[in-house]
Amino acid sequence: MNLSFFIAKRYLISKKSNNAINIISWISIVAIAVTTAALVIVLSAMNGLTSIVGDLYHAIEPDLKITAVNSKYISNKNEISEKIKSVKGVKELSFSIEENALIKLDDRQSIVTIKGVDANFKNLTHFDTVVSEGSYQLSYNNQYFGVFGRGIASKLNINVNDFVSPISIYAPIRGKVESMNPEDAFNKITINPSGIFSLNDDFDFKYVFIDLKAAQQLFDCPDSFSIIELSVDDKADLETIQEQLQEKLGSQYLVKNRYQLNDVLFKTLETEKLWTFLILAFILVIATFNIIGALTMLIIEKKKDIKTLYNLGADQQFIRNIFMQEGFLITSVGAISGLIIGVIICVLQQQFHLVKFDATSIIAYYPIEMKIKDFIWILSVVMAIGFLAAIYPVRVFTKNDLVHLND
Repeated sequence: MNLSFFIAKRYLISKKSNNAINIISWISIVAIAVTTAALVIVLSAMNGLTSIVGDLYHAIEPDLKITAVNSKYISNKNEISEKIKSVKGVKELSFSIEENALIKLDDRQSIVTIKGVDANFKNLTHFDTVVSEGSYQLSYNNQYFGVFGRGIASKLNINVNDFVSPISIYAPIRGKVESMNPEDAFNKITINPSGIFSLNDDFDFKYVFIDLKAAQQLFDCPDSFSIIELSVDDKADLETIQEQLQEKLGSQYLVKNRYQLNDVLFKTLETEKLWTFLILAFILVIATFNIIGALTMLIIEKKKDIKTLYNLGADQQFIRNIFMQEGFLITSVGAISGLIIGVIICVLQQQFHLVKFDATSIIAYYPIEMKIKDFIWILSVVMAIGFLAAIYPVRVFTKNDLVHLND
């Protein structure tokens, strides 16, 4: 065992003549442990919330979405399908159209985003799980149906059990239309409501889902689509598959994953996580001031030991190493204890759901997701702060003591 580390360990666990040094040392350890545990718990909780949000968005967003860069619609379905399926890891494929349109029921109307999807759409998302009223059905016996966001349904007073009052959807006809009748400038389809979905306001007040063929008829684009959506076999390979698809399809197409499609939301969550980490790290900095006090008092108390070691041939670096090792032990004991406490609390929350939400919440309890990279960051920051807190008293006070010894 390293001699300086052995002496530092003895200083930490042995009883000092001044009991205040023991108290300050253990206060330092407890403060670091509590702050470290808080970092583990809070960051893991924020990871859990981010994953929950990602899963909620997966109900309506695919793993990957492909759009054309220079054109509105894509028509070479067979060619592009072969290129996509040649990439290993692609699981399901779906084609859709997304355009704005006017929707009208009796004397009520609204501008909405119509999303026409094919039969494979529900296989690569979990959209049917967010349909809170009615069912997910887009066509039956040559009749088209629609699934409405709760906000739109409330605004238009849509009843899923009403099959008497059809809902009209209007979209401008492509190209120039010369007619005295304004309605001749619009394509029109009629649908009945089959279901109402509820996810969040961004989607509930925006989307109406209809059959792809109905959308192609409405937007006057037969055999064309604007979006290719797909799922992958293994989510861990998502970035690799995305890169391969982008390389295979070239610059004429843009491939985005679910997080990039909602980058503002997920960047906001990451920013909140970063600021939370910085605030708790600042609290940790304040907590480590106890280390400065403990090491300062310890150096003052151990003047005789310093003199003895100096007379035995110990140089300045060796003496400084002893007290730096003391600071390292205080910091590491606190950090490791905090990590263990944090992990235990996180595991208890995962297993027994100690902190729960009320009955109206989408999720029943606070989600927890622990990540190795968070532990690495926490441990690195705690040890760095502990090192910086120890270096000042060690360098200043050991230098003063050695100067006096030479006098």
